[in-house]
Amino acid sequence: MVKMDSVLQQLISFDQALLLQLNGSESLFWDGVMTLVTTTQLSIPLFAMLLYVLFKNSTPKYFWATLLAIGLTILVCDRVASGICKPLFLRYRPTHDPAIMHLVDIVDGYRGGRYGFISSHASNTFGLCVFLSLLFRHKGLTLLLVIWASLSTYSRIYLGVHYVGDILFGVLLGCLSGYLFHRLLVWAAPRLGDTLRTRTTSSPCTPTGYPVSDVRLIILTLLCTYAIVPILAVM
Repeated sequence: MVKMDSVLQQLISFDQALLLQLNGSESLFWDGVMTLVTTTQLSIPLFAMLLYVLFKNSTPKYFWATLLAIGLTILVCDRVASGICKPLFLRYRPTHDPAIMHLVDIVDGYRGGRYGFISSHASNTFGLCVFLSLLFRHKGLTLLLVIWASLSTYSRIYLGVHYVGDILFGVLLGCLSGYLFHRLLVWAAPRLGDTLRTRTTSSPCTPTGYPVSDVRLIILTLLCTYAIVPILAVM
C-alpha cells in the first residue's frame, strides 16, 4: 500500500510539472486564440452543417435516431465526467490546487470549477469526434475532427483548468462512448427500415453512403470557422 501511494504521488507530481510546462504563454495572441477555441459557441457552425447533411441524406427515422445517438454520446460523457468522476475523486483543477495554483498562468481570470478530474470538455469533443468519424468514414474529415478535438482539448491545458491526466482519461471516456453509441446506432439501423435517402445521381459516396460532396461541406465549415479564429483573437 505504501509503495502504491508512492507511485501515485510520483504520477501526480509528474502531472503537475507537465501542466506547468504546457500551460499558458507570454503571448496575448495565443491567449485570445485558446480562449476562443475552448468555447462551445465556436462549434455552432459545425453543428449546423452537420444537421443539414444528416437531414438531407437520412430518412426521418434514421435522422432522429442519429441525433439521439449523438445526444446520448454527449450526455453520457458529460454526466460521467461531471456528475460522477469529479464529485467522486475531488481532484482540484490546477487553478484551484493549493500546491501549484500560484504558478499557473491564468487567462482573463478564468479558473473554472473547483474540481477537474475527469475533463468533460475532452470527453465530449472526442466522443463526438469518434462518433462522426465512424458515421461518415471519410479520411479527410476524420483527420480534421481529430485535429479539432485535440486543439479544443489542449486549450484546457493552456488555460490551466485541467491537468494532462484529466484530459487523457476524458479522451478515453469520449472515445469509448462515441464507439459504443455508434455501434448502438448500427444495431438499430436495420430495425428502422431505410436509413439513407435513395440516390438519384452517381456522385461518389463514402463507405457508409454519404455523398463525398456533402462531407466536404462539413470539412469546409470546420476550416472556415478556424480560419477566422486568428482574426477574432486580435480584435
